[in-house]
Amino acid sequence: MKTKNPWIIAGIAAIVLALAAGCSGGSPSSPYEDPYYEDEWRYEEMDPQEEYNNSEETPFKNVATSPLSTFSSDVDTASYSNMRRQINARQAPQGVRIEELVNYFDYDYPAPSKNAEHPFTVTTEVADCPWEPSHQLAMIGVQATRSIPTSAGNNIVFLIDVSGSMESPNKLPLLIDSFSLMVGNLTDTDVVSIVTYAGSNKIAADSIPGSNHKELLGILKSLKAGGSTGGAAGIKTAYELAAKNFIEGGNNRVILATDGDFNVGPSTDEQLISIIEERRALGIYISVLGFGAYNLKDSKMEAIADHGNGNYAYIDTLNEAKKVLVDEFDSTMFVVAQDLKLQVEFNGGVVEQYRLIGYNNRRLDDEDFANDKKDAGDVGAGHSVTAFYELILTDGASGTSEHKYGETTWGDSTDYFTVSVRYKNPGEETSILVENPVADSAYTKNPSVNFQFASAVTEFGLILIDSQYQSQASIGTVISAASAAVGEDPYGLRAEFIDLVKAYERLQ
Repeated sequence: MKTKNPWIIAGIAAIVLALAAGCSGGSPSSPYEDPYYEDEWRYEEMDPQEEYNNSEETPFKNVATSPLSTFSSDVDTASYSNMRRQINARQAPQGVRIEELVNYFDYDYPAPSKNAEHPFTVTTEVADCPWEPSHQLAMIGVQATRSIPTSAGNNIVFLIDVSGSMESPNKLPLLIDSFSLMVGNLTDTDVVSIVTYAGSNKIAADSIPGSNHKELLGILKSLKAGGSTGGAAGIKTAYELAAKNFIEGGNNRVILATDGDFNVGPSTDEQLISIIEERRALGIYISVLGFGAYNLKDSKMEAIADHGNGNYAYIDTLNEAKKVLVDEFDSTMFVVAQDLKLQVEFNGGVVEQYRLIGYNNRRLDDEDFANDKKDAGDVGAGHSVTAFYELILTDGASGTSEHKYGETTWGDSTDYFTVSVRYKNPGEETSILVENPVADSAYTKNPSVNFQFASAVTEFGLILIDSQYQSQASIGTVISAASAAVGEDPYGLRAEFIDLVKAYERLQ
């Protein structure tokens, strides 16, 4: 029988690991050696009040009755680094979003050429499903151009939570060091403002040139935590500053850094979304960086980023801050495709049933696909979006449908499906449609390294959420498949993933 209390699991695991370390005469490497982590025993003593939006999994659907599958793109990565933090803290992971685990990694998809018609490519591949050999697994990869759009500069507002809940080492101190990394890469074409908020909000800096590193670092280093959390007022002030310093043709963005624990003024997800949606039409985007544990409001921060045409990352280490704010600065800051939506139409002559894995809170109604007023995810320069469908193939039965594959009898086409993508060029109101039929030639017995690694991450996600569709998924299979598909791994992220899977296995 499974215990319903992950803290009991974590406590037992901590004791077992401690005994094991003592018997071996050494001590295992620990995240608590990181200066931003608190004493490990606090993880057992404190009762965390973390909040997650645990949407239901997408079930299998019959092509005969539901030939279309529609969802919004997602380039958020917060769920992966938050999962890493929880495993390193010997906790049972909460708030796992499989698509964010998969999209945390870079894949070797072909990028569009410099003069390509569209700012992205679509790559597809079909192979046998690793955790259910009687099924097949289809991978769809969207790779954005790596070319940075011409920009007049960055108008950035750091919106920093300095309330009492941010006092822990892995919150405000890590936040300050993270933003300091970013400041070091700004130039005189950039303008930086800083707004802090606790019980009230304060403008700590207004339109300081990005090249003035010393002044910006001095302001950051002077920040102290204390007081209640009135985030809504701070958001409004940040947008006002961003509008005042707006750079025409530039990147105008608010970067909110918080644990998400708003407790003064408007604080519900709905109230905050309303504030954000009123202001996104100004051409000012908002990205969210999550910090800390115990009271992390993951669902609130995800909602703010999603409705503010931004992205959401979780910072658990300074290395993660470097990844998000330095290495991936262009992807975070420069949007190349707005409101990117995908719609997959399945051919009932080949596929009988399908299931979209992950994207549970990114699903759209089919009619939303062509509705240009319906908001969707934005994709930045160099971003990639990966999605998997688990497929049950048909026995060759035929039928008709009102959609593409209904124009003839199903059996007249050997396509698996067609991937349609809609997107807007930045600042435009009308979407552009791109269609990509996927023929039976997409199937392979020898899937690419991209497919092998991404499907291993997906399988681990199924295990973490205890999916009813995990079938024969196992930690051993995940480790074996991921180890065979590490590839070049210049930043060691894939190797780190394998270590995380092994650490999770020890917790069990």
